[in-house]
Amino acid sequence: MVNSASAGNRRYLPSSPFKPPPEAPPVERYALQDLVTHDKYGLGRVILLEGDTAVVVDFTPRKVRIMAPFARMVKL
Repeated sequence: MVNSASAGNRRYLPSSPFKPPPEAPPVERYALQDLVTHDKYGLGRVILLEGDTAVVVDFTPRKVRIMAPFARMVKL
């Protein structure tokens, strides 16, 4: 049985047919007043930052708190 905790520490040889898992994409960073678009809410503007964990966006007429990793939101 393979210990899954040690699976992330394995070395991968360049000639191996088994490639290492892809790295996670970096989390998008937002600043106040950034224009964004969201798949569900549409066009909005960042009005509050909560560190790297969440942002509050004004999608007139509603304000929505969106948690990281912001998968459905793109900075314009």
